[in-house]
Amino acid sequence: MSKVHSNKLTQGQLEEIRALQALPDEAIDYSDIPATTSEQWQKAQVGQFYRPIKQQLTLRIDSDVVTWFKAQGKGYQTRINELLRRAMQEDAKR
Repeated sequence: MSKVHSNKLTQGQLEEIRALQALPDEAIDYSDIPATTSEQWQKAQVGQFYRPIKQQLTLRIDSDVVTWFKAQGKGYQTRINELLRRAMQEDAKR
């Protein structure tokens, strides 16, 4: 027999979330969380553990562009993805 999983929250879970949202920051107990320093945040890396879901698709790219990427060695698809991600992030900043 297979287990059925649901992403839907129960009424009780929704009520708990609403109660937490209504809670003022001053009422939250942070005593079990160690304080951080600005020096620690200087070393932080954004997206270090972020792994986006990959989607397979067919994409037509000019052959000279593909040849150029492949000439740089193994991992050309990853490099193409990285360039597209940077372009997307730069566009989002505007």
